[in-house]
Amino acid sequence: MKRKVRGFTIIELLVVLAVIAVLSSIAIVRFSSVQASGRDSKRLSDVSQIQKALGLYQIDNRFFPVQTSPIEITGEDSFSLVLESAGVIPEVPTDPLSGYTYTYQSNSAGTDYDIGFCLETDGIPNYSQGCGNTISP
Repeated sequence: MKRKVRGFTIIELLVVLAVIAVLSSIAIVRFSSVQASGRDSKRLSDVSQIQKALGLYQIDNRFFPVQTSPIEITGEDSFSLVLESAGVIPEVPTDPLSGYTYTYQSNSAGTDYDIGFCLETDGIPNYSQGCGNTISP
């Protein structure tokens, strides 16, 4: 008597595994681009918070913190300490991804400044992907 064995062949299992691998790689790529967009939104929010703190600092002191060469905003740098000690912001935000930073630079009179930041995507209007983005008052 012949017994009929039920189950999947190796080829069928390999095809299913290949389909699962393709679908999971598409999902991972899609998820990573969503994460990058989220970090870019956080960056714009952080820069806006710093701008508001600078506005409050300028109201109290009639000028912005003077820093004639670009300084990386780390949360523990002299720029951050000035804003925090002035009470205009509880904690200066830093970039959500290591390897990227915010920078601050003012003119020698403290009447103008630039905040530099990087973006991972080009999906935000008026800004581009990369580290050449700046905001001024």
